[in-house]
Amino acid sequence: MANTIELRPAEECRYAAVALGEVMLRLDPGDLRIRTARTFAAWEGGGEYNVIRGLSRVFGLPTAVVTALVDDEVGHLVEGFILAGGVDARWIDWAISDGVGRGVRNGLNFTERGFGVRGAKGVSDRGHTAIAQLRPDQVDFDRLFGEAGVRWLHTGGIYAALSEQSAETALAAVKAAKKHGTVVSYDLNYRPSLWKAIGGQPRAQEVNRELARYVDVMIGNEEDFTAALGFEVPGVDHTLDTLPVEGFAAMIDAVAATYPNMGVIATTLRTVRSASVNDWGAVAWSPSSGLVQATHRENLEILDRVGGGDSFASGLIYGLLTGADLTQAVELGAAHGALAMTTPGDTSMVTVDEVLKLARGGNARVDR
Repeated sequence: MANTIELRPAEECRYAAVALGEVMLRLDPGDLRIRTARTFAAWEGGGEYNVIRGLSRVFGLPTAVVTALVDDEVGHLVEGFILAGGVDARWIDWAISDGVGRGVRNGLNFTERGFGVRGAKGVSDRGHTAIAQLRPDQVDFDRLFGEAGVRWLHTGGIYAALSEQSAETALAAVKAAKKHGTVVSYDLNYRPSLWKAIGGQPRAQEVNRELARYVDVMIGNEEDFTAALGFEVPGVDHTLDTLPVEGFAAMIDAVAATYPNMGVIATTLRTVRSASVNDWGAVAWSPSSGLVQATHRENLEILDRVGGGDSFASGLIYGLLTGADLTQAVELGAAHGALAMTTPGDTSMVTVDEVLKLARGGNARVDR
């Protein structure tokens, strides 16, 4: 591989990739607002889970999710979605239901897509969830990474922010992964609403800086790197229509100097013109490749932007897992993210052929 990531041989690993994170039940009002809807479509979704679900359903790789659900009807509904996505559910920790959700519950996420000048809106109901209470000793990480074998672990800042407990479990997971030679990717995914009750931004930076020491592939946007790690992007002016690639290059240099363990650093580039039209692209860096940039798509039309960054991550990871150089991998990530935002729901509904076609410069001409 042209990059500085050493992968375990596929033949000694049951899983190409495993995610650690929360899987919530997404309730989607379609074209309506949450406050006016009377029916909702049910999906599954979660920042870390969306990535390996894409690696499974879109790219055909064997994956699993480490998560926790309540052993009740809602929990098993989410399990059914996970299984339908081709993701191995055997590593789910099942919490005993108390019948009312007083002590432990499953997470819900109401999400409306937005349109034009009305932005997308998410309303999460995820307090006291089973996954937020998962302890390191409830998962046999040595059996997962050692006996079963995993080439790639993906987790991120959403899971780490669920509770003080989840931050400890994330740290235990990445340490175990590194012990067994598993590549670790981490999406910073900074959410102020998740951190405000457990120490705010100072605590977010403390947790993420500790986890970053074990990360091989770091992913985020410019706000994430600033808020979660404390690295500024020089030259950013959010009143302008473009984001300076030179600023990202300087920021990435600073991150790489602080964390020499990182073999790849990647960030999406998004300018929001409206809820329905964004400029979309990405850059990535490795010591051997330097900074590379994906095709920048201006005025990209969007149906549902939720999960676009997660699909970027899964395309990038797919490229790196299958031996693509960093330029090819970041093109795959940007193409998959762009396509995923043309369909509803958190998870991707596209095919690998569609991703490859767009990454190679294809267009939206009818395919008959």
